[in-house]
Amino acid sequence: MGITALTDPSNAEGIIELPVEFPDNRLLIELCGQFDRNLSQIEHQLGLQIIRRGNHLALIGEAPVAARGATILQELYERLEAGRQLEAGDIDGAIRLGTLEDEAAPRPADQLEMFHGGRVEIKTRKKIVEPRTEAQKDYVRALMANELCFGIGPAGTGKTYLAVAVAVNLFIGGHVDRIILSRPAVEAGERLGFLPGDMKEKVDPYMQPLYDALNDFLPSKQLPRLLEEKRIEIAPLAFMRGRTLANAAVVLDEAQNATSMQMKMFLTRLGEGSRMVITGDRTQVDLPRGVTSGLSEAERLLKGVAGISFSYFTSKDVVRHPLVARIIEAYDAEAPVG
Repeated sequence: MGITALTDPSNAEGIIELPVEFPDNRLLIELCGQFDRNLSQIEHQLGLQIIRRGNHLALIGEAPVAARGATILQELYERLEAGRQLEAGDIDGAIRLGTLEDEAAPRPADQLEMFHGGRVEIKTRKKIVEPRTEAQKDYVRALMANELCFGIGPAGTGKTYLAVAVAVNLFIGGHVDRIILSRPAVEAGERLGFLPGDMKEKVDPYMQPLYDALNDFLPSKQLPRLLEEKRIEIAPLAFMRGRTLANAAVVLDEAQNATSMQMKMFLTRLGEGSRMVITGDRTQVDLPRGVTSGLSEAERLLKGVAGISFSYFTSKDVVRHPLVARIIEAYDAEAPVG
């Protein structure tokens, strides 16, 4: 890979042409995407021009931007070389993170399999999950380094998804004996009335997002068996009272809808050999007016306590449809101050 100046030597803006060569033409076709849509995505997000010439790509733009684009293309190409698929979200994540190399601090030996020279990968039985923003990357590191973590931010930022992925990783790696996922059974501004069926059928609608995440990480034939054996439990927050959750990966989702008493009850369930993650969005509290959110209270009381980490996300970390980030920003702009 070399750098050559454009033909006009009077170019004062530092525009360069940076050629990048890829030896496997089949992988290059996958890298470019159908109708070069992957290249178009990189061009649009970085603000440069990419020209394809045989098995070479020429990146035209300001020197730092072209160099960053070349690094991103090389990372994505290496992903394809390793037999991994390439989706639009992977490209977006590579662009947000820039280079995947960083000065990562040393980590315990049992965490090294998740961190490779700055790259963060969460291995599950169905897929490898990669954080797509710096905040997500730091969040995963916090999940591995602390026994109790809080992930706070708007919808679509991967708080729960990554927490469940780490829980599955710890479970299949033998670090914990079971996974326990919980949510407060609070209706989101609607009155659904009395649901038919047994207890499981009544609470399952509230728990469905947790089932969705697990289905992404575990084979469809294994999940029902693990649920039947109670090695994976999905239960409303109210069912946690009186239990000690030892040797488990525990996730409490939608924690903004836990009351102060429920939050204290849940936090004190933490047992030996367990990891606990609390996720929530302070802007989507569905508790009755005048009832204090347990998430806000826990954040206030536990800041600075050793062994507890707080990770925060913003609209810039939204990894759903780009329009979701703009919707969140619009609502945030309208929110009253104080």
